[in-house]
Formats: sequence, C-alpha cells, structure tokens
Amino acid sequence: MTDWQAVAASISAATGDAFQPGPARPLGGGCINEAVCLEGAGRRYFVKLNEAGKRDMFEAEAAGLAAILASGTLHAPRPVALGDDGRRSWLVLEYLELGSAGRASAALGEQLAAMHRHTAEHFGWHRDNCIGTTAQVNTPSADWVDFFARQRLGYQLDLAARNGAPRRLVDAGRTVQAGLGAFFSNYRPAPSLLHGDLWGGNWGTDATGRPVVFDPAVYHGDREADLAMTELFGGFDDRFYHSYVHTWAIDPGYATRKVLYNLYHVLNHFNLFGGGYAAQARDMADRLVAEIS
Repeated sequence: MTDWQAVAASISAATGDAFQPGPARPLGGGCINEAVCLEGAGRRYFVKLNEAGKRDMFEAEAAGLAAILASGTLHAPRPVALGDDGRRSWLVLEYLELGSAGRASAALGEQLAAMHRHTAEHFGWHRDNCIGTTAQVNTPSADWVDFFARQRLGYQLDLAARNGAPRRLVDAGRTVQAGLGAFFSNYRPAPSLLHGDLWGGNWGTDATGRPVVFDPAVYHGDREADLAMTELFGGFDDRFYHSYVHTWAIDPGYATRKVLYNLYHVLNHFNLFGGGYAAQARDMADRLVAEIS
C-alpha cells in the first residue's frame, strides 16, 4: 500500500507549493516499476513506484533526465521529487500526454545528434545507474575500448556465466572482449552524452508533437551505441536515420560496431529474461569473432 500523503509531502517540499493528492490512477506499460497518475488541485504528476531499496535507481534516473534536459536538445519529463517511506520508493515526474511518433521521428534524429554533440572529458558518468534492473557501472575512463571491454561487455559476460549461459557463448564473448581494439583501429569516438537505453518504447511525442525521450540509462560514450540500439528492436523509421546522418555523418565502421554495441544489450536481456537471447548473443559474438580473425 502506497502512502500517498508521504508522496505528496515530497512533492510539496520539492516544489515549495503545498500539494494535496486526489485519486491515483494506475497506468500501464511498465514492466519494472508501478506507474500511476497522481492528481490534485489542478496539478497532475507521473509517479513511478517500487520497493524502498530501489530509491538509488530512481535517483540515477532523475539525474539522467536532468542531464538530457540540461543539454537543451531532446525533451524529457522533468524530475519533480523522489523519496521513500521505508516500504516503497518513488520518483515523481512531470506528467506528459504522449502520442504516436507521427512526423516527429525526423526531429528526434536531429535532436539526438545535437545531444551527442555534448561531450565530456571521460567516458562513463559521475555515478552508476541501471540498464533495466541490471547495474550499469560508469566509472570514468579516458579509454573507450577499456571502458567498454570491462564495464559493459565484460560485466555482462560475468553475469551470463553465473546465470548459466552456454560455454560457447561465454568463450566467444571473451574472444571479442580481448580483441575489442580491432574495431577501433581507425575510429576514435568522443564521450558523447547518451540516452543509453534508446529503444522504440522509450520515446514518444508530447501534445505539441515534440519528441520526448524517457527511461534513460545515461552515460558518456560512443554515440554509435545509442544509434545501434535503435536498430535492435525497431521503432525508428527512415526519416529518423536520414535526419541524424544529415546532422552528423556516421563512420563506415558503424555497420560492424553496431553488432558489438547491441551484444551488450542482448546479453543483458539474457541475464534478465534467459531464453532465446543466449542463441542470439552467441550468433552476434560469432560474427564479431569472425571480424577479428
């Protein structure tokens, strides 16, 4: 049972304006958190709920949304408040009425490229966060190959081995990890600001038709990693890609590296859900091993 007065008190404290909650309307679509629309006195908020121990996950999400908004490029729900009462934790966000993508995909491509122009001195981020419910380690590094080898691919392979992944998959993954430098012999990515979890279910449009992104796993990394994930599950049309490339051209090596970057996400899906993701990850790792050999 959620203590809505405690949630309301966190909103009041964060906004400086007393908020008295009315009905909480459940919202669908989430597979990790419970989501509700909380209304009162003409104000409306989107509230994510989980167990109390997930507060750190919500803090990282709020920081990621704030970083995207601070870039002045893509729009995202504004974080309002967060808290926990010892039983449940919550993240309160600006409520946005989201619609279908429509013609916003071209604007999304242009604005994503603009966000990727916002770079940092190091790869990683100032804090760890989550990819789904899996921890995502973001210890800053000046070396992208080392960062991706250890904190992305290596981390997921370690989890996969513990989760019973086939030996062939783990061995192929280790070969890719060891030979990662081969994919970057003539390519030096910048530490771009990334959404980090940009699949078709994590964007939409607001009431004005403006593209909106949400549920990020923000860090600074190779911009190709964001683009690669847009191709993993679909949800992005040709207008998106044409607009992105028109704004910032893509290196020819992306055609191979996108398999590498999506291997991270497919391994994560195996670690979260098991099943056929192991075979998909093995096929991807084998393709990459062939490129190294």
